[in-house]
Amino acid sequence: MANILETVMIVCFGLSWPVNIYKLLKSRTAKGTSVFFYYFIDIGYVAGIAAKLIKFSQGVSTPWYVMFFYILNFFMVLFGIIIYYRNKRTDREQAK
Repeated sequence: MANILETVMIVCFGLSWPVNIYKLLKSRTAKGTSVFFYYFIDIGYVAGIAAKLIKFSQGVSTPWYVMFFYILNFFMVLFGIIIYYRNKRTDREQAK
């Protein structure tokens, strides 16, 4: 049951990132965006991945599909960070 609840949590988080990425791409501005928020979220995903790997190394069976969602979400947030810096550069160019 705990694995199912964890999967629901990670999938729900994962559904929100494409919406966020779309908004970042469409707005073309970094105003109102906290890059530190993205960094902290990605650190959390890295911690979740590490926890799964540690459990696996200790012989605890954990579903690998959960790991897939952790990795997918990590890369979506990383893409959001990249878009943030692109938008930041666009903001500087428009300010000139």
